[in-house]
Amino acid sequence: MTHIILWTGVLIAFALLLKIAMSVRFASAKSKKSNYIYQKKSAIMTDAKADFFNILTEVVEDKYYIFPQIHLPSILNHKIVRQNWYGAYRHIDEKSVDFVLCNRNNLEPVLAIELDDNSHLRDDRIQRDIEVDRVLSHAKLPLIRFSNHGKFNVDEIEHKINQMLMAD
Repeated sequence: MTHIILWTGVLIAFALLLKIAMSVRFASAKSKKSNYIYQKKSAIMTDAKADFFNILTEVVEDKYYIFPQIHLPSILNHKIVRQNWYGAYRHIDEKSVDFVLCNRNNLEPVLAIELDDNSHLRDDRIQRDIEVDRVLSHAKLPLIRFSNHGKFNVDEIEHKINQMLMAD
């Protein structure tokens, strides 16, 4: 009987020590997060993307809203019946497109636009681009890719956008 009381006391003491250790560790982790500091960026996109954004603004006038750097979960519904919602979300979570044109009345995405620079020639980016193309195509959200070589042809951009929007 004495052994049972002794072991019960030891287990209770161990449980208390474990709880205290977990509390200290959690508090320490929480305080580390609060030590991060940040600075405001001077711009939300590169100069080339800003130039392209200005051209898009001129091309679409007041017909559409233009949203830059949109993550795919913001424009795609991953909660499809008979699919693993978490897996589907994680698959697109870290992927984005450079610009999305949205209907001004209801903010429905109508066109995604990618501005491809030399980084899109890397093998990992090629595979990522193929998957983004596939996902957007399956979701019936058209995507246009433009090459970024430092100079943009406004007429070409306007023609490709109008052609894609007319097909929709």
